[in-house]
Amino acid sequence: MPSVFLVSDTHFGHAGVCRFTRADGVTKLRPWTDSEEMDEFMVEAWNNRVKPNDKVYHLGDVVINRKALPILDRLNGDKVLIRGNHDIFKDEDYNKYFRSLRGYHVMNGMILSHIPIHSESLGRFGVNIHGHLHANRVMRPARTLEEFVAHGCETIDERYHCVCVEQTDFAPVLFEDVLDRIRAEGGVIGFQNGNGTTQVS
Repeated sequence: MPSVFLVSDTHFGHAGVCRFTRADGVTKLRPWTDSEEMDEFMVEAWNNRVKPNDKVYHLGDVVINRKALPILDRLNGDKVLIRGNHDIFKDEDYNKYFRSLRGYHVMNGMILSHIPIHSESLGRFGVNIHGHLHANRVMRPARTLEEFVAHGCETIDERYHCVCVEQTDFAPVLFEDVLDRIRAEGGVIGFQNGNGTTQVS
């Protein structure tokens, strides 16, 4: 049976992302000096994890410039694109590489999107799996003294899980591993209030 993988913000062909830094202003967001080196590493890492018949949900910002689109033909898997803010080309430009283009996807009672959805829109969804934030996470205020002591004023909001490549070793991550990570952070898998189905589609 094919495996299911998630990934976001590959930014293939984006030279600028190799110069971005983390919040400290010093540490590089990605360890490469140019996009060609980055792209080749990520293609190899992708294909080492993903087999040709596996399903991959890419949560947006797949390429930054049109000339990088042919890289997608080298990637294993039956791919679905959940469009991000940088996925600005016409549908036909992506249709060659992706089985489906979507704005979001609901799976196992969780909503997959590029940009984290507003907390008031989470409603019946247990978790929002998203991209867009690169090395960052959605945070919330500490609710207990224990959280404050362990994490300070803010802690990771367990209702959100980021699958940007900076948080997945620059390759797609197995869906079951994402579920394990969500549970480890205290997140709830599945629909809330008993709504909907829990099947992978």
